[in-house]
Amino acid sequence: MPLPSRRLLLLYSILLVDIVVAAAVGPVVPEFVRGLSRPELWLAVGTGVFLGVQLFSAPLLGRLSDGYGRRPIFIFSALGTLLANGLLLPIRTGLYFVNRVSDGATNGMYATVNSALTDLSPPERLFRNLGLAGSIMSLGFVLGPMLSGLLLTALDVPPAQQATYVIRLAVVLAALNVLLSWWLPETHPQHGGVRGAELRAELARTLNPLTLWARLQAKEATNPGIQRIVLTQLALTLALGCYFYFVPYISLGALRMDARAISYFFIFFGALSVVFNYVFFSLLADRIDQQRAIFWLAALGVPVLLAYGLVGGSQPLLYGIVVFDCLTFSLIPGLLGGLLARRTTEADRGEVFGLSQAFQGLASFATTLVYGTLSVLDLRLPWGWFALCLAVVAWLSRPK
Repeated sequence: MPLPSRRLLLLYSILLVDIVVAAAVGPVVPEFVRGLSRPELWLAVGTGVFLGVQLFSAPLLGRLSDGYGRRPIFIFSALGTLLANGLLLPIRTGLYFVNRVSDGATNGMYATVNSALTDLSPPERLFRNLGLAGSIMSLGFVLGPMLSGLLLTALDVPPAQQATYVIRLAVVLAALNVLLSWWLPETHPQHGGVRGAELRAELARTLNPLTLWARLQAKEATNPGIQRIVLTQLALTLALGCYFYFVPYISLGALRMDARAISYFFIFFGALSVVFNYVFFSLLADRIDQQRAIFWLAALGVPVLLAYGLVGGSQPLLYGIVVFDCLTFSLIPGLLGGLLARRTTEADRGEVFGLSQAFQGLASFATTLVYGTLSVLDLRLPWGWFALCLAVVAWLSRPK
């Protein structure tokens, strides 16, 4: 097999395993906060910490990947995920929040995957390769809960020990990703390192998030269009906070789904998403007006998000809404990633994707605070917030 194909295969494998680890743990996360008052709020805080830490770490890791290559960042991120999951044993509330900080600080995986895929993709295959990465992520969300469900069912694990068994599975898979990252050949060989003064300056900028906007404006000055795409990604991330809200909503709300039911739900959700993403990005994404498609997918997705808040205790209705979810705004991240990739160069690709991930981390932190507060008042209210944010995506993407 030619070397680029081998690298693509390894990239997709690394991304898949990383998503599987996160998705496998998802159904048992409520166990870490179940003894606290307002557990839905503490789940939101944990998610906000994990994503908010990336505000500082993502631009630094992106800049380092431009200077030292993608492979060291993959190894570093994989080791960070292994350590973070190891910290979840034993099952203690305090260790959960330590995990959120540790995992967030080392999470340069997604910006680096996008950078590496762009390194390897000719222009005519860029949207397809990035779209396939979206399908791989959806597949990970299927396999993670599926593996957890199979493990708990096959071993007939009692409820009190389910979280421990799932975390052990996540640790094993995280160790596998360290090996895969070690085997990955470099995709960005033309790197020249980062001088000490440059590294100190990058650290200073990283610790001061107020410089993010100035850096984005500087990129916009040299490559117009980047700023609008990143702002659209930010608004979309505010809306996509709904995917982190699903676990507290369906486990603590009227649906009262247990870990096994949550696993089955995400298997169904992920399987549909895999199929729709694969077909869309393999056959359509390169042949349509991507900007106009984002507008319509976002506009059609607004009532879908509102509908989630009206499911009550009906699982069939929940499953039905998921179908429309997968056909609308779930397709937008791949399109925005492709539009952003087209505006990067080999010299700044990691930095641009790192800035994008930082802004998305900021948005994720903000949206978790909002939906966490709203969920204390009523578990249905956050869906109105998510729908409003998706309406902003449609407005930013409106045809000129």
